[in-house]
Amino acid sequence: MTSAPEHPVAPAVADVPLSGLMDAAVAAVGGSPRPGQQAMAEAVDTAMSGGRHLLVQAGTGTGKSLAYLVPALRHALVTGRPVVVSTATIALQSQIVRKDLPRLAEALAPHLPRTPTFALLKGRANYLCKHKIAGGYPVDIEPGALFAQASADPSSDGGERLGAQVKRLREWAEETDTGDRDSLEDAVSDRAWRQVSVTGSQCIGSSCPMVQDCFAERSREVAREVDVVVTNHALLAIDAFDNHGIIPEHDVVVFDEAHDLTARVTSAVTDVLSPGMLRATVRELRGLGVAATALEDAGEELREALELAPDGRVLGDLPERLADAVGHLRVEARTAHSDAKDAGDESSAGARKTVRANLQEVIDVCERLTDPGEDDVVSVSRGQATGRATLQVAPLSVAGAMRGAILEDRTAVLTSATLALGGRFEPAAGEVGLARAGRIAEDEIPRREDSGAWAGIDVGSPFDYRRQGILYTARHLPPPGREGPAPAMLDHLTELVEASRGGALCLFSSRRGAELAAEHVRARLDMTIAVQGEDSMANLVRTFREEEDASLFGTLTLWQGVDVAGRSLRLVTIDRIPFPRPDDPLMSARQERIAEHGGNGFMGVAAQHAALLLAQGAGRLIRTESDRGMVAVLDPRLATARYGGFLREAMPPLWPTADPAVALGALRRLAES
Repeated sequence: MTSAPEHPVAPAVADVPLSGLMDAAVAAVGGSPRPGQQAMAEAVDTAMSGGRHLLVQAGTGTGKSLAYLVPALRHALVTGRPVVVSTATIALQSQIVRKDLPRLAEALAPHLPRTPTFALLKGRANYLCKHKIAGGYPVDIEPGALFAQASADPSSDGGERLGAQVKRLREWAEETDTGDRDSLEDAVSDRAWRQVSVTGSQCIGSSCPMVQDCFAERSREVAREVDVVVTNHALLAIDAFDNHGIIPEHDVVVFDEAHDLTARVTSAVTDVLSPGMLRATVRELRGLGVAATALEDAGEELREALELAPDGRVLGDLPERLADAVGHLRVEARTAHSDAKDAGDESSAGARKTVRANLQEVIDVCERLTDPGEDDVVSVSRGQATGRATLQVAPLSVAGAMRGAILEDRTAVLTSATLALGGRFEPAAGEVGLARAGRIAEDEIPRREDSGAWAGIDVGSPFDYRRQGILYTARHLPPPGREGPAPAMLDHLTELVEASRGGALCLFSSRRGAELAAEHVRARLDMTIAVQGEDSMANLVRTFREEEDASLFGTLTLWQGVDVAGRSLRLVTIDRIPFPRPDDPLMSARQERIAEHGGNGFMGVAAQHAALLLAQGAGRLIRTESDRGMVAVLDPRLATARYGGFLREAMPPLWPTADPAVALGALRRLAES
């Protein structure tokens, strides 16, 4: 990792009481003292100063960002070393960097020797590449890009031609100060963005003629000089695992949205091999003058083998034909990697680096598939929209990697509103690499050699859930089946939305379920029904927030990513308990591993997964102390199944009922109030 410069530190910083800083911070954001927030801040401060890992469950409304940012700024100024804050979502990163930290820095400055500093750090692909825009990667541009129609993409207009998007990006490149994709006023598709950006492996580094003006390099330079660095789970993990040195050296990291940490890290280290990757690489090679016929043939061999392979997890060795295709592809990718080394001319350095990086990725995946590790899970999957098959290899667990690369050398604070499902922190601790048996008392300082020791604290929530909301379980409905939403469920959903006069966030376990339900409700009610995928997520949420009687239907993004307070959101419906698919390769492998060691695989994996999503989904309802509403679960198993109690315990403690008349009456009164 890159060494961080030492900041000048005044001895008086350590003497500044945390309580005084918290009072100044709360006043700056126009808030009022909250016992849970103060308890969390004190626990975080103790953990940082004592070098002890800490898990904090802080309910919605606690103000947890303030509760870890103030101790983080104090710790950075005391030690002269930066604190890293890692989140799962762009929305929270933006809130911290654009809203929370600027106000905190200004409010705390009079109490500290100097004004605290901070910066946002993202992966290279999030920034414009000036060299690529100037023509440094000529064969990386898609053929016909200026004339191609952009495919429907929730992040873009969908109807705007790809060429128009690229033209707009080139114009924006002349005026932007950051080159950061998230600062674009009008979003573009991923396909368009790839025309003006490069990944870390594609960058030609210090040999780039425009390195002095590089947006990504500039952001890294800034990050090396600040007190708090804000980044994301995937970048932090990859940087630590591969020792890239992107993130400055630090001794404390705060993981916010920690409930999503292992999923994001797992996704970041999952390898994928597809015929599409090979077709693009062959095109790039030919742009450099390399024939690549043998590589193209190997890619076609892979495609044919994948078409014959069954979907799902691969147990044992790869099927013979697929194993032969992977072995052949590895040989040809190595040959092409060597052929590309001196291909093209001096102006082709960027394109050469890109294609060799892509080939190295193919080689690495082939080698991992040929000799997978003991904890690797190999599977074949087909895209629902395209039907095209891909080969994937994912780690069964990232606990060991995280423990060795992150937790042994730094103090970690993990926080979320949903971290101690069922009242226990041990499962969450074990997933990230902390010892399940390593829990210590809150005020206990661990032995230096005990890097797996941790403390856990639940600071509660300021909300009176039983007074503010109702948990309605539609016990009278039939259990959900595999064939899609039942007519009885769709009819009852329509009744609920009608009674509440909209204002409903309707969450579904599948995209098809959301679309069918929206079609059903639209045919019966004259209301605004927005559906995920019909517009950009930003526009959909804006419509939902601004139109009090609008409803929003969607899937996983909405379960965890929507924050709408007030009357615009007065009903949350959940179509079914969100268990993982029975054929999910990674989940089924994890259940088997737990069962092999004498545990309950269903409760340890499937029920934990469902409990987390239920807690997150139900948590959309009450966002402020004045919010009122209902969470309606249209799956009777929440009330009737043996595991129902465990799932209900993970959800906010709303007032419960299973009576449809009570639920409909409450919604009508709420709509009229």
